[in-house]
Amino acid sequence: MPSLSNAAVRDIETVIHPYTNLDAFRETGPMIIERGEGIHVWDADGRKYIEGLAGLWCTSLGYSEPELIEAATEQLKQLPFTHVFGGKSHERAAELAEKLKAIAPHKASKVLFCGSGSEANDQQMKLVWYYNNALGRTKKKKFISRIRGYHGVTVASASLTGLPANHRDFDLPIAGVRHTDCPHYYRYAEIGETEDEYTTRLAANLEKMILEEDPDTVAAFIAEPVMGAGGVIIPPEGYFQKIQAVLDKYDIYFIADEVICGFGRTGNMFGSQTFGIRPDSISVAKALSSAYVPIAAITVGEDMYQAMIDESKKIGTFGHGFTYTAHPVAAAVAVKTLEIYEKRNIVGHVRSVAPRFEERVQRLGEHSLVGHARARGLLGAIELVADKETKRSFDVKAGVGAAVQKAAEKNGLIVRALGGDIIAFCPPLIVKESDIDDIFDRTELALNETETWIAKEGLRTA
Repeated sequence: MPSLSNAAVRDIETVIHPYTNLDAFRETGPMIIERGEGIHVWDADGRKYIEGLAGLWCTSLGYSEPELIEAATEQLKQLPFTHVFGGKSHERAAELAEKLKAIAPHKASKVLFCGSGSEANDQQMKLVWYYNNALGRTKKKKFISRIRGYHGVTVASASLTGLPANHRDFDLPIAGVRHTDCPHYYRYAEIGETEDEYTTRLAANLEKMILEEDPDTVAAFIAEPVMGAGGVIIPPEGYFQKIQAVLDKYDIYFIADEVICGFGRTGNMFGSQTFGIRPDSISVAKALSSAYVPIAAITVGEDMYQAMIDESKKIGTFGHGFTYTAHPVAAAVAVKTLEIYEKRNIVGHVRSVAPRFEERVQRLGEHSLVGHARARGLLGAIELVADKETKRSFDVKAGVGAAVQKAAEKNGLIVRALGGDIIAFCPPLIVKESDIDDIFDRTELALNETETWIAKEGLRTA
């Protein structure tokens, strides 16, 4: 067992860490991050790392951005807190809602704020139920998500999430949630099936599910433009157009979960624009404030808003909201974040450096450990395999993805190993081409070191 610092021991005895093997963690302890600047962070021992996943897909403008720190500081001095219950408000709330309405990839009427992407998608489910009750469609309540989709960890949003670890022994998913196919052509296409045939099959499977459930009971479909935690899965060309046609046919509300893809990540302000999605609503969080302060939101169309008015008139109130809904400090930082995106042309910058990022990800596909490499904008992943020809995965117990993550950290790079031995890349949007080369040079070192370890341990054996 390695010698642990006092801070690490205190952490082990007091903090529960999400997405962590809690048993193994008691032996290894935490990596304690002490400071950050630009695309780099430093740990408690003074070691410097490139933050290759922008924290958790979120620190879009990097660390210690002076304008965001100033926005938070000034708001703390002026009005550190007020709420928006009972008709009270503050200027930053309206300003942020106006900015979101102006850039939303659909005709948004209003914005409902909350604190996280999980809460945003939880709100989506509640409002769809509320909406259909207002319209007298009391049976139209089911949600369809996708296998390997990720939409959060509240009871409702974790049910929408399509990952087994988020359901197992939590008694999830709740009733009324279904999961349709994951659009991962590399893993799930049939032998000889073209991408067009594959997407046609997935759309047909979705329609079959809707018909089996009864279209009058299916209310909404939720999807990330690019699946994030499920493996950075980029949909094949034409996938969303075929899915959208099915949803339109049966009057099913389309929610685009833009929590990771929103605000420039895929080379457009929203992933919906990159992939030709026509959502009825979007969920945003993470890069909304460059993750400096927790804030999230969903957009609401005019028909939804009118239904909300009718219901609140009938009931006497709109019975939903959080203490921190549209928190003034979070809203002030988010307003400044959106201003920076515009004045620094962050989307244009992403487009200018994305070709280098995508090319370097694809180059990793030539490595003997990599079965598939994929990227769009500044979001990418490599999928590790024991056999490139057959796509055979390593035994999950071997921990090959975790070994690459650890080797990357040894080489001064933080990335994230996802289920299925997938290594994800999502650097801050301010990354330069030279930084991109640095990221992938270090990744190549990590892959080579892991390959040596695999050979030594004999892990390629079927």
